[in-house]
Amino acid sequence: MWKHVVANFLTVAILGLLALAAIVGWGKTQFNGPGPLAEAICLKVEKGSNLRRVADDLAERGAVAWPYIFKVGADYSGRANDLKAGSYLIGAGASMEAIVGAITGTGQSTCGTEINYRIGVNGADVLVSELDPATQKLTEVLKFDPVADGVPTDYAKYAEDGDVRLKVTLAEGVTSWQVVDALSRVDFLTGDLKDVPEEGTLAPQQYEVTRGAVRADLVSEMIAIQAATLAELWEKRAEGLPYKTPEEALVMASIVEKETGVPGERARVASVFLNRLEQGMKLQTDPTVIYGLTKGQGVLGRGLRQSELRSNTPYNTYVIDGLPPGPIANPGRSAIEAALNPDKTEYLFFVADGTGGHVFAETLAEHNKNVEKWRAIEAQQDSGN
Repeated sequence: MWKHVVANFLTVAILGLLALAAIVGWGKTQFNGPGPLAEAICLKVEKGSNLRRVADDLAERGAVAWPYIFKVGADYSGRANDLKAGSYLIGAGASMEAIVGAITGTGQSTCGTEINYRIGVNGADVLVSELDPATQKLTEVLKFDPVADGVPTDYAKYAEDGDVRLKVTLAEGVTSWQVVDALSRVDFLTGDLKDVPEEGTLAPQQYEVTRGAVRADLVSEMIAIQAATLAELWEKRAEGLPYKTPEEALVMASIVEKETGVPGERARVASVFLNRLEQGMKLQTDPTVIYGLTKGQGVLGRGLRQSELRSNTPYNTYVIDGLPPGPIANPGRSAIEAALNPDKTEYLFFVADGTGGHVFAETLAEHNKNVEKWRAIEAQQDSGN
């Protein structure tokens, strides 16, 4: 009799264990497998919230089918107590495991409001945007120039949002003085900048920052990225270039950057200046003359005078031979690439073509014809104003 009891007990226990194993396996499949969310959402995790509230919110919005499994899975993975306040982009079909990873990771918001302080060649502005989770595109909410327009009252409600994503963007071709001047007005950064970094040493790109980040640390990051970019591209440079050092290539890159905003033209523009150097011609580029006048501190705001084109200054490439003594702006990666891997051409001249780009010429006669065409376009544009 006892044998039968024991046997029945063992059978039930084994069946129970098998059932438990099946349930656990099913739960793991549910936790790790694709979720039911049909369209991406922006999940806001409030300060002081807990996993139960988040699980219920996710279930209500159709992101998880089993809130209990979500909580158990987070607890089993040791992340139940790592919940971070913020706004998180949850993609369509995201698994519960992926969602747990998003809300317990760095705490850096990935959707919601974004404030981008953009530093450009002609000034700086602040762009406030909202990310549409479905399209993952930013929609402009507010834009203003803090110097010319002042700070609008509506800005405060965005600036004080603890979940807002903060960015600083450097446009290609900005000068180091412009960067330092603009950074001093960024309201979500802290600390002072004592010195202006050497021209050309800051990497133009977008930087994601946190509230209270130190300005000097951000500048150090810009310098480190630019140095790494220059070192990387210097190793991949074409043969036969006239540069003795990477720094000379950076000077050329800055000239290319200021001469054209058309990415596809940069290598061609670089070829023009390198051809001039090879033939012993002067570079004769206006941006260097302008830099010699402004020292990179703002925009000249007018055309160059003949007396300025004849003045004997270190940056006047109508007078000096070869490259100027240093960069005239902070070039981006593509301009550095162009200076180190230029097109192979016979071009010695170029002039604006009226479309934002340039037309190139091998001879002075051909160039003069192109200049006449450009002056006609200018005259037509002026008469239309």
